[in-house]
Amino acid sequence: MQRGNSLKPVAVTIEHVAEAAGVSRQTVSRVINNHPNVKDLVRDRVRAAIDLLGYVPNLSARRMAGARSYLILAVNDRQRTLENWQAGRGNDWVDQMLFGGMTECERNGYHLVFELIDTDPKKAENDLAAIISALRPDGVILTPPHCDNAGLADLLKDRAIACARVGHRSGDNCVDVYMNEEDAAQRATEHLIGLGHRAIAFIAGSPRYGNSARRVVGFHRAIAAAGLPASAGQVGTGDFHFDSAAATIDRMMGTADRPTAIIADNDEMAFAALHVAAKRDLRVPDDLSIISFEDTPGVRFSVPPLTAIRQPTALMIAKACERLIAISAGGETGGSFELPYSLIERASTAHPAR
Repeated sequence: MQRGNSLKPVAVTIEHVAEAAGVSRQTVSRVINNHPNVKDLVRDRVRAAIDLLGYVPNLSARRMAGARSYLILAVNDRQRTLENWQAGRGNDWVDQMLFGGMTECERNGYHLVFELIDTDPKKAENDLAAIISALRPDGVILTPPHCDNAGLADLLKDRAIACARVGHRSGDNCVDVYMNEEDAAQRATEHLIGLGHRAIAFIAGSPRYGNSARRVVGFHRAIAAAGLPASAGQVGTGDFHFDSAAATIDRMMGTADRPTAIIADNDEMAFAALHVAAKRDLRVPDDLSIISFEDTPGVRFSVPPLTAIRQPTALMIAKACERLIAISAGGETGGSFELPYSLIERASTAHPAR
């Protein structure tokens, strides 16, 4: 069969790759499975032969040859994910998960499988047990709120399946990847205080999410560190949803001591703040400054563009995959890995007009 200027066999086998690279079949297998005991020059030659011939390793054969499945399973919150998809809001968190996880898995000859499990902790355990029985993954990534479910981590430990948690930091029996939520919230709050704001509201997400609670801690810490009274920092709940956040923000903006700045726990709730401001004829940022967590693409196109804490979602999932794959190859253990966030300043924050 001809493609471009090179002839390729109809069914390229590992033997064809070995012949083209001038190595043994076993060496090709070691390169495919990312074994460490291969010289870089030989590894590059084998990979070049794989690319030239268009060889695709047979996953079933690889699984039969050893104990590994070459699958990493990433699970997400069923209820919230489906709500966002069904409402047409999309889900940038999932996009970033897939981007970070798929590219890292592909680089290592692995496949990323994405599944949704129930929000309820007990149902989540049943869901995960069924999925891992069917797929036998080499590792599982637990994202919020499932990262806070100790029963899931215990289930994976009992099944001898490596576990990674996004949002934890203990790194005892799991691979924990996280950003410093408290510091990020503190930095966002300090940015507003530095601009002269003395009445700031934090619109928190769901109480099921430990990261949201940690951000509230960082918010209060910044208020106290600045020597401001506790009343300078209000906390409301928006449950990560536009409508509930809009209702909370609208009530706050209708009071005599309304905030001059808002920090929203995700972009959707920040968009709610923009809508409430427009409804009340408030100018952003002159009458109301807004900061968001997430920094999904939409914040750059809002009017005005939103200042935001950028979460390293793709990097966290990639790091989780990298460590789980290393564990599956033997000789590695869990650990705790902090990845950096960024405060991206845009046009939605300024000195208060009053």
